[in-house]
Amino acid sequence: MSAFRCILLCYDATREGRRALRHGASLAERTRAETHLLAVLNSPAWSQGVDIASAVPLDALDQSAREILRDGIEKLAARRVVATPHFAVGDPLDHIPFFARELKADLIVVGHRRTGPIRRWWSGKNDRLLLDRVSCAVLVAMDPEDADAREPLETVTARA
Repeated sequence: MSAFRCILLCYDATREGRRALRHGASLAERTRAETHLLAVLNSPAWSQGVDIASAVPLDALDQSAREILRDGIEKLAARRVVATPHFAVGDPLDHIPFFARELKADLIVVGHRRTGPIRRWWSGKNDRLLLDRVSCAVLVAMDPEDADAREPLETVTARA
């Protein structure tokens, strides 16, 4: 019996997202786990309730989201991994835990780009909050080249 029955892959078509997709696909392939692919459009205008229709054509956002999902599904299919696609608009720190709970995921796979404390403070992001919001394992795929030489390199973080 495999340790992971259901894997939630979070994908945004960035370099970090592609790395996470490769790691997640490899695990899904080995464990034969039920696999889901989640793309979250993190648009500040959507999350702040601005009239998005006047700012950005809804069709353009929808098309971008579909392209990201299609790209991820194709990359997984090339590795013989079949995944169910999901899409959400808003803050990934809200949607990832929601989908993980709804799908009863055993593992969430995300990509991460290391940033310094000033940039993180300025952007208002706190990626560590994801670990506080989920009750399953989390694999964080990082690019070793992004690691600061003064900090220990952590390529995978898991919490059960």
